[in-house]
Amino acid sequence: MKVYVLDSYEALSMQAADFVIRELQKEKNLLLCAATGSTPSRTYSFLIKEYHLESELFAGIKIIKLDEWGGVPMEDPGTCESYLQEHLIKPLHIDDSRYLSFCSNPDDPMAECNRIQNQLNKQGGIDVCIVGLGMNGHIALNEPADFLEPGVHVAKLSTMSLAHSMVSEMNKKPSFGLTLG
Repeated sequence: MKVYVLDSYEALSMQAADFVIRELQKEKNLLLCAATGSTPSRTYSFLIKEYHLESELFAGIKIIKLDEWGGVPMEDPGTCESYLQEHLIKPLHIDDSRYLSFCSNPDDPMAECNRIQNQLNKQGGIDVCIVGLGMNGHIALNEPADFLEPGVHVAKLSTMSLAHSMVSEMNKKPSFGLTLG
């Protein structure tokens, strides 16, 4: 593993976008795992800029959503779905066949996790994952703990995660999280 220490958020974002672009040049059907929030926003902006210069590079990219607030309608502007649609999926012209997404309000959250896990298994795994670090240190709605649960699962959310700015704008607050693990 290589660790980069960069001087600014801008430099970090550009380095991350450049990495994704290099990987896309090697693997046209790259499966990119995409997070939401302020951490990846500028990286996504750089990817969109590259898309406008070289759209064919993105013709085979597939995207999987890293996590989702559970128990909230999909169309709620505070969902991870809404964020990704606005900041990545629509700007990169990703159609449904190239996008794997948790349903935010499934009748059976465990069945939804199984559906995503099965689809991920069919894809052969994630090639590149963009993550952010939550205010309390959570990654992909996996709250800080002595043990992290592997695999796709329903996550219990901490009080601090439930105070996230994305949640504050929601009409209906999440009661759980859905995460790739």
